[in-house]
Amino acid sequence: MRVLILNPPHPAIGSRIPREQLPPLGLLCIGGPLLDAGHDVTLLDAELGPLSDDEIIDRVLKHQPQVLLIGHSGSTSAHPMIAELTRNIRAIMPKLIIVYGGVFPTYHFDDILRQEPQIDVIVRGEGEATVPKLMDALERGDTLDTIEGIAYRDNENIRQTPSATMIEDLDAYRIGWELVDLKQYSYYGSKQAVVIQFSRGCPHLCNYCGQRGFWARWRHRNPQKFAQEIAWLHRTHGVELFNLADENPTVNKKVWRELCEAIIAENLPITIIGSTRADDIVRDADILHLYRQAGVERFLLGMENTDEATLKTIRKGSNISTDREAIRLLRQHGILSLVTWVTDFEDVKDRDFVRVLKQLFWYDPDQIMSLYVTLHRWTQYYTIASERRVIDLDQRNWDYKHQVLETRNMKPWRIFLWVKLIEIILQLRPKALWRSLFQPDQAARYGMSWYTRMGRRVLIHECWNFFFRDRRISNGPTLK
Repeated sequence: MRVLILNPPHPAIGSRIPREQLPPLGLLCIGGPLLDAGHDVTLLDAELGPLSDDEIIDRVLKHQPQVLLIGHSGSTSAHPMIAELTRNIRAIMPKLIIVYGGVFPTYHFDDILRQEPQIDVIVRGEGEATVPKLMDALERGDTLDTIEGIAYRDNENIRQTPSATMIEDLDAYRIGWELVDLKQYSYYGSKQAVVIQFSRGCPHLCNYCGQRGFWARWRHRNPQKFAQEIAWLHRTHGVELFNLADENPTVNKKVWRELCEAIIAENLPITIIGSTRADDIVRDADILHLYRQAGVERFLLGMENTDEATLKTIRKGSNISTDREAIRLLRQHGILSLVTWVTDFEDVKDRDFVRVLKQLFWYDPDQIMSLYVTLHRWTQYYTIASERRVIDLDQRNWDYKHQVLETRNMKPWRIFLWVKLIEIILQLRPKALWRSLFQPDQAARYGMSWYTRMGRRVLIHECWNFFFRDRRISNGPTLK
């Protein structure tokens, strides 16, 4: 089959503000098995540029694929853009088969197939094993009811096949790195960069997160093979920065230690950034020096809230003392902490923001990222929040950086100003400025300086959007 894999552009802050792009790992993971199965595969990364819809359609027309595979890591907020783009493509290529995958379509396949007639097939869950089987069936003209892990339209009926078997061996399907020019991708201040994934899933039960349901359970790649792939990407393609896409790569201390030691043995001058849990950092206090020797320079810690009651409500499984200790331990070993804080799990008041500011000062994180609750119906927290009203109906803004749910005690503008004030105070406090300008650790100083520059641009972008572009409503529908 002549297959075109399309990574559409996304307007979110994370895609546009850094002016740097990372390769679409999820689509490369699909491309490798397709190439190995003998299909003619091309990847069009429209994030580079980014390309306009007209430019994308022109490229698709010139390529003349039999099948278009489309998906995006910004799954929910990307859906309106993908729906419109595929409608326009189908209008001029009526015989093209369009296959759509990702987290949002996995959970919303029935709605999508009923509302978007241009979408022919949806891949549900992991696609490495499913997509080659689907392409073979389409090429032979076979019925699709024997392909596990898909949903499709059969005349006027929506068919859902049984879920695909979870991939046990993550090393069984290679990443199709040859589908992109790795020299085009950079991050963290123009360092040549890729996204790469050591593990999938998370054993924790946070009720606002849908990753556990999508990935089923935690699994990991072979540490030695993974380290060898990192070494190959560095030595052959010049990759300097590796952004771990894992939800929680440090789940198993023994396995994570093996990975650190395998990377150290390769003797690579690389940078690794990613995300993990504070309790894992505290658990690993005796091996954090291996983190740093392996190249880890920053970890995002999803602390989510500074209130113990809220942490229990969302079933985070952590506490504020552990969170603070994790930050201290990372700093002791020369690793930056990027702390995420979700502002509006509950109805908030001015005093809550004062408490948050004091708590964050006590935490003393290197970097701070504020987020807003963005609920999805496949999460357990959706049930808790289902009667809260929606103030932004534009699903393109459901990206954790826009206020989506109403709070009864405060207007959106007041919450926005509090959030921006807290960010500014935290990033301009003397300790943060010293770490950005004068601390002796060159890697940490570089990371702090880069994040400060990005923060200024994000602040301007968010203020402009909030006051002049975003459209919020009052008395909107409930989330349910």
